[in-house]
Amino acid sequence: MKRRWLWMPILLVTLGVGYSRAGIPPVAADGQVPSLAPLLQQVTPAVVNIAVLAGNAESENPMMRDPFFRRFFGAPESTRPQVSAGSGVIVDAKNGYVITNHHVIKNAREVLVTTKDRRQFQARVLGSDAGTDIALLQIDPQNLVALKFGDSDALSVGDYVLAIGNPFGIGQTVTSGIVSALGRFGINTEGYEDFIQTDASINPGNSGGALINLKGELIGINTAIIGPAGGNVGIGFAVPSNMAQKVVAQLARFGEMRRGRFGATAQDVTPDIAQALGVTPYDGAVIVDIVKDAPAEKAGLRRNDIVTAMNGRAVRGSGDLRNQMGLVAVGDTVELRVLRDGKSILLRVTIEAARSTAATGRQTVPELSGARVGNLERGGRAEAVMVVEVDRGSPAWNHGLRPGDLIVGVNRRKVRDTNELLTQLRSVERPLVLNLLRGDFGITLVIRA
Repeated sequence: MKRRWLWMPILLVTLGVGYSRAGIPPVAADGQVPSLAPLLQQVTPAVVNIAVLAGNAESENPMMRDPFFRRFFGAPESTRPQVSAGSGVIVDAKNGYVITNHHVIKNAREVLVTTKDRRQFQARVLGSDAGTDIALLQIDPQNLVALKFGDSDALSVGDYVLAIGNPFGIGQTVTSGIVSALGRFGINTEGYEDFIQTDASINPGNSGGALINLKGELIGINTAIIGPAGGNVGIGFAVPSNMAQKVVAQLARFGEMRRGRFGATAQDVTPDIAQALGVTPYDGAVIVDIVKDAPAEKAGLRRNDIVTAMNGRAVRGSGDLRNQMGLVAVGDTVELRVLRDGKSILLRVTIEAARSTAATGRQTVPELSGARVGNLERGGRAEAVMVVEVDRGSPAWNHGLRPGDLIVGVNRRKVRDTNELLTQLRSVERPLVLNLLRGDFGITLVIRA
């Protein structure tokens, strides 16, 4: 699979899951040593190896194969197709649906799926979602075995889990561990994160593989690790099955995630906010702004409302609310439990299609190297600064700025257009604090250098 790196000095790579630390198991009463072999015989045929051929479009041009032509016109030498390996999980044998990671098949020209019994299939990419790092492939449904989805919300820290994948491209490998933590975030700043953390060993090539419980149910898609040198240190992450299942449903239907419009901005309930609102600090997301005529306003949501649950599931913070809203299809209605003036009420919000937005102009900002911005206008008036483009790997990208972000403030001073942005960036001292809107939710980025 393709490697994903997160420098901190942390590095995100493809996944798998590790070994048990329990030692030698006791001998059972019948003299047989306990074994997971019967379970694995049933589930491992559903986990596949994925080979990806990726390359630039220019490599298809016959003239680019001429070394003289390439040197004369200064063409890069890195246009050769690249082959990478990853893992996948068959989740629908009838339709031939295979889940893997978005970063595994990103920029793929060809995708080859190999089953445990060494059959090979050319796969078609039905859809992919960078936000959750989930992709859906389809292969010919010929005598396939599928894994059943389990309920990832039912997991507890300490539950035993098994990971199956293709580490380092050596072939199908099974490892074991426990659930180390739930609801992890901050691994991928532009994504929708609610990771399962496991202490199982995870290595390059396991990305897109299966994390299962001892019932043989799929409860996660292995996605990333933290590893100073690219190998396992006992901290691995998987996308929860409940999140993956909702993404797959839209990818199969539309070929993409069609995220809708909520129309409210939220932030965590900090102790200071709790004191100001006269409530006890606890999990939840406090509404700080509502867009006029948006679904949130139509449903009766107000500023300073604290959202404590969505569709019966607790909301742990603003990031959790964003994650849950990011999985709701356009036209669906969600039920929010809200704390208002000390009383708990229920509100029903119907998610609408996102309004198209476009920025006028395109301007570089030296203080945000690698980003180009423009004015977001409504009714002929500039209301905010939109990030139009961000070069991957640039300082702006590494600070967390992403295309589509709306810059609404610098060091808590409101900015409405690019001129005000430049004035603020040049007049305030470091560190810079950028106040952003990403979708319906506020984000604060601190730039120290």
